[in-house]
Amino acid sequence: MPPTAQPQTEEEPAASAQGPILVIIPTYNESENIARIISRTRSAVPDAHVLIADDNSPDGTGKLADEIASNDDHVHVMHRLGKEGLGAAYLAGFEWGLNAGYDVLVEMDADGSHQPEQLQLLLAALGDADLVLGSRWVKGGEVVNWPKSREVLSRAGNLWTRIALGIPLRDATGGYRAFRGETLLGLGLDNVASAGYCFQVDLAWRALKAGFRVVEVPITFIEREYGDSKMSQRIVAEALVRTTLWGVAHRAKQLRALATNRKGPHRGVAAS
Repeated sequence: MPPTAQPQTEEEPAASAQGPILVIIPTYNESENIARIISRTRSAVPDAHVLIADDNSPDGTGKLADEIASNDDHVHVMHRLGKEGLGAAYLAGFEWGLNAGYDVLVEMDADGSHQPEQLQLLLAALGDADLVLGSRWVKGGEVVNWPKSREVLSRAGNLWTRIALGIPLRDATGGYRAFRGETLLGLGLDNVASAGYCFQVDLAWRALKAGFRVVEVPITFIEREYGDSKMSQRIVAEALVRTTLWGVAHRAKQLRALATNRKGPHRGVAAS
């Protein structure tokens, strides 16, 4: 179990068409947003439970989440030891949720950029998929209040990801997504070490390689109004470097397989 997770109530997790739902929201210094995002999520999908994974926020986000949870048995709080990054928070949340019996696990940002009111779109698409990505860059998707430079960076990063890894996804870096529990169990999460954009690419690519059905649905991404963005040059650089290394290894493996197939069995000798 993740460290110092608030225990589940004795009530069974709320069910949906796909099974009980857990929305995981990592937080670090989100005191201005935490009450708002929990309220919107609970209103948008009343049956869903919410897990706040707080990285020991110095601004008191965890304490505020505790106060909300004390009055709502659908809200749970995980207090982590310190700031370890988005990927680590989600991995801990996944472990907690799977152990608690949730069948659908959702990633959602705390700052309101992922609109809880669009969560039903992801859940509906999960009826015919194993992983659903909320996408800014498919037809019908959009971003609001972004400078052109950030849009160019995101589009270019996703284009590079498609080229390097040979995947069809338009928005592999997006962080609004819904997993089936069995999908997460099939991704080999024990050896995931990436964070930020790179974490999202990693999980989507793992799902595709494992043969899971991954679909994208359009969302409207709205830049945060309150608090500071956690995006940094380090996170972007990590994504670029790791994706490039994965791509080189992937293409090298393809070339080795192609060379082996071209050689084939020696003439006159039956293939084993």
